Amino acid sequence: MAARRGGGSNRKRVSPATPPGRLRIVAGMWRSRVLEIADVPGLRPTSERIRETLFNWLTPRIATARCLDLFAGTGALGFEALSRGAREVTFVEKSPVAFEALRRNARALDAAGARLTRADAIEFLRTAPAGAYDAVFLDPPFADGGLESLCALIDERGLLVSGGRVYLEMDRGNALPALPPGWQVLREKTAGNVRYALVAPEGGNGDSEE
Repeated sequence: MAARRGGGSNRKRVSPATPPGRLRIVAGMWRSRVLEIADVPGLRPTSERIRETLFNWLTPRIATARCLDLFAGTGALGFEALSRGAREVTFVEKSPVAFEALRRNARALDAAGARLTRADAIEFLRTAPAGAYDAVFLDPPFADGGLESLCALIDERGLLVSGGRVYLEMDRGNALPALPPGWQVLREKTAGNVRYALVAPEGGNGDSEE
């Protein structure tokens, strides 16, 4: 997840069970492992509550999945995916400080499936190979927005496999972005100051709302 900018309304709380400046993995082979959060202003992990819901949605698909954690930030989503059985996660992060923390966390976990890339998110998408990902996690800084254009670029480049999913996270006060033609919202919830959703091309191949 990427850095939050601006006022307190865009900040997420770290779970009371997790020391400040640390990230706790919720489930899987690294369950309860506590990882470093880089000292970057406003950087916070996607909350444990939201991660639990998201990966419940993805449970039938996450095992052996290839994932992209764009705007990786703390790596909360990508490390959670690997812990729950994803085959490979590409972490893309532009901040040098956050990137080095991701590298240290991957080493601490001996995360063989972690692929770390220090790059601009848009430039990365423009060169990523078609059909590369089963799931893409999009959690840009709330102040930056850009989810509509990110989804459009993913669609234009054909980056998802058939049945692939895209996770969106944004400020609760924002409406969901306009999606590319043929895409649908499969799941949507709010928690605290956050709105989050799972979307996919071509109706999501049978997923339904809870």
